[in-house]
Amino acid sequence: MAKANAQFMKPCTPSATLAAVIGNTACPRTEVVKKMWTYIKNNGLQDKTNKRMINTDAKLAPLFDNKTQISMFEMNKYLSKHLS
Repeated sequence: MAKANAQFMKPCTPSATLAAVIGNTACPRTEVVKKMWTYIKNNGLQDKTNKRMINTDAKLAPLFDNKTQISMFEMNKYLSKHLS
């Protein structure tokens, strides 16, 4: 059985901008992504026609360089800038 990657399990501290969306508790990257998807789905931000696209709102736009829409694949790249 493969050992879990320690980097993914290491708690990361969210920036103030990210904390506004997921809370300010340090948690592993996997948990950060889960919380982001919970926020996206609860607020109906997943594009209706193309489910791989995320429409940003006032809280998400600052995380994603103020873009109005990003792909789910871009999300991790932007999130890494907000984790330490």
